[in-house]
Amino acid sequence: MSSNAALQKAKWLYRAEKAGHTGTLDPLASGLLPLCFGEATKFAQRLLDARKGYRATFRFGVTTTTGDAEGDIRQTRPVAITLEALQSALAQRLGAQMQTPPLYAALKFEGRAYYEHARAGRDVPRTPRPIVVHAFDLVEWRTPDAVVDIACSKGTYVRVLAEDVGEALGCGAHLAALRRTATGGFNLDDAVPLEALAAMSEVERDQLLLPSSCLVTDLPRLCVDADAGRRFRNGQALPAAQCADGDCAVFAGPALLGLAEVQAGVAHPRRVVSSRLAENTVFGL
Repeated sequence: MSSNAALQKAKWLYRAEKAGHTGTLDPLASGLLPLCFGEATKFAQRLLDARKGYRATFRFGVTTTTGDAEGDIRQTRPVAITLEALQSALAQRLGAQMQTPPLYAALKFEGRAYYEHARAGRDVPRTPRPIVVHAFDLVEWRTPDAVVDIACSKGTYVRVLAEDVGEALGCGAHLAALRRTATGGFNLDDAVPLEALAAMSEVERDQLLLPSSCLVTDLPRLCVDADAGRRFRNGQALPAAQCADGDCAVFAGPALLGLAEVQAGVAHPRRVVSSRLAENTVFGL
C-alpha cells in the first residue's frame, strides 16, 4: 500500500475534509506514517523536516539497479566481512556529509521524476545534498544480512547508505528491508495499524486523535489573552519581548493559535489556525 492510499483510507474513516501525511514511505518500506487532519495539516511541514528513525536490513554481496530489493540484480560478489570491519564502516558514515540521490528517486529533473528518466534509459545530473546521520548502530549480523538502526536528517536515502557501506567493504550491498520507527517526536510503538483502525468504532477512533499542539512541543511558547489571540488570528503582529528571535508557538490558554516568527521582540504570524479548534488533530499509522 502506498502512503497516499493509507492516507485516503484514514481520511475516509475519519470523514475528514482535509488530510495530509508527513513524509512518503517508499513502496518497499513499512512503519510509521503520521497523518494530519484539519487545521493540523498547516504544521505537517515540521514533521517533513524532522529527524527520522529507521530499522533497515542491508544485504551484502548483491547490488541492484535501484539500490533496494525491488531492482534487478546488477552484480554478485563473495561476502567475507568481519564484525569489526562492518562496525567500522558504519561508524565512518556518522555525521554531516554530502549524499548523491539515487537514480530511482521521486526528485524531479526537467519536470519528470528521476525514476521516469531511469526507466526510459536516460541518466540525469544528480547534485549531492547535505544530510546528517546521527546514529548508525548494528542490531544483528548474520551473513549476508546486517540489521541496523539509523537516525538521520530529512532527505537521507537509506538505500544509498547501504550501497556505500557495501562498497566500502568490497562486496557491494542493497537495501533488503526498511521500517520507519520514528519521526519528530513520534514513535512506531505508539502507532495503530490501519486494519485495527478500520475495525474500531467511531468513538474509539476519535479517542486516538492527538491535538495539533503535539507538533510544536519543541518550540518556545508565547501565551496570550483572548483579545491578543483574536488579533493574531487576523494576521496582526504581537509584542513578544520575552521571546528570543526565531519561531515560537502561540497559545491562548490550552488552544494552539499558530506559529509566529519573532524578530526584535515582535511576533509575526506565520501559520494561523481557524477558530474551529476541534479539527486540529494528528494521528499515527
